[in-house]
Amino acid sequence: MGLSEKANLIGAVVALVIYVDVILVFVARLLKKSALEHWLGLVLMVAAIPLVYLLVAAPPAHRPAIFYIQVSLMLVYLIVEAFLDYVLKIDFRSIRWMVIAYVVIFFSGTGDMIGVASLAGRVWMIPAIVLFLVMAALAFIQRAVTGM
Repeated sequence: MGLSEKANLIGAVVALVIYVDVILVFVARLLKKSALEHWLGLVLMVAAIPLVYLLVAAPPAHRPAIFYIQVSLMLVYLIVEAFLDYVLKIDFRSIRWMVIAYVVIFFSGTGDMIGVASLAGRVWMIPAIVLFLVMAALAFIQRAVTGM
């Protein structure tokens, strides 16, 4: 397996793990399991490690510019999430303009992971799309139910 194929597989697995993790965060919120939500959020932060690897491995794999944007937007989301929820511990979800900005960054990063997963082929792209749609639906459902 060459560098590009290995990076494609890593990207696809990371994308699916991110989607499943975020789905579980939303389910934990719906179940009012804040400790579980907190730990699942920390697990999500670990995704930054393989994402950084993907950026480092991108030049030798001759990735197009869009790949750098896709991975970087997901990293930006993870950094914003880490600072808001874990470092600064700001209750930003009750401030409308902050929620809007956060949601834009969230969907930009997670949506771009479909493109990253698709590099590994249709067999990875289809589950990524399905999980993204489930995640997106749960994002709005849990917001409506919990206000978070």
